[in-house]
Amino acid sequence: MTPPPVERHTGLGRGLEALIPQTTQAGAAPIEIPISRIRGNPYQPRQKVEQKALESLAASIAIHGVIQPVLVTEVLDGYQLVAGERRVRAAQLAGLDHVPAVVRQLTERDQLAVAIVENVQRADLNAMEEAHAYRQLADEFKLTQDEIAARVGRARSTIANTLRLLELEQPVQQALADGNIAEGHARALAGATPAAQRQLVETVMVRGLSVRQTEELVRRLRDRPPIQSKIATDSDANMDRLEEDLRRALGTKVSLARSRKGGRIVIEYYSDEEFSRLFDRLTGGIS
Repeated sequence: MTPPPVERHTGLGRGLEALIPQTTQAGAAPIEIPISRIRGNPYQPRQKVEQKALESLAASIAIHGVIQPVLVTEVLDGYQLVAGERRVRAAQLAGLDHVPAVVRQLTERDQLAVAIVENVQRADLNAMEEAHAYRQLADEFKLTQDEIAARVGRARSTIANTLRLLELEQPVQQALADGNIAEGHARALAGATPAAQRQLVETVMVRGLSVRQTEELVRRLRDRPPIQSKIATDSDANMDRLEEDLRRALGTKVSLARSRKGGRIVIEYYSDEEFSRLFDRLTGGIS
């Protein structure tokens, strides 16, 4: 007896199969459509495509053709691309006029969800592109984090952690988007103040720090007392010592008060005789 096939799960849970009905109904089979009639996907989460990777894919398509159909939805003046932007662009680069496509009618939110899932499964999105895509699902389509997680097949905690990247300072976000730091670096820098984030990200890139080294750097900075507080503490200690020295020298209560441009010394006396004694001591007995 032939054993039943083993069910395999992708790292994205439901994946594309759950978002796109896999049926054999009429129109389900791929058809060849003109590239000239395909409009770009306004919900494409990927913000840039590596030119070398595109050229490599075009070279493969020139020999083997487009093996996996793209996904489109029908619109009044043709088709709108849902998934497969790189394949369409590479096919154009290879000189093709038509590409195989599966036509599906999808809601706008499902178009974005499908585009996210396909790009994440192919590791085509960087962390910041994922974060912006999830934010778009939340803001434009009013989806909760639980709903986003269900649509893209990821844990809610993953969605929440990715969205937190949008709270980082812009230089950190840019470094992450450009691939100059890893997501672990960015999460470590999130523990620093906004001003410190802008400084530390440069240090991380220039020195090539690991994620663990970055975490330690942020921890040391966070635990270090502020410079102004240290100065104030040292200054207060010096003032106390000076007051005590003056009390001993003059034999009466002396108060010191520092101001922005100087300060004042208050010497107290409690009788005319004590005033005369302090006067003589301060002036050296000269009258």
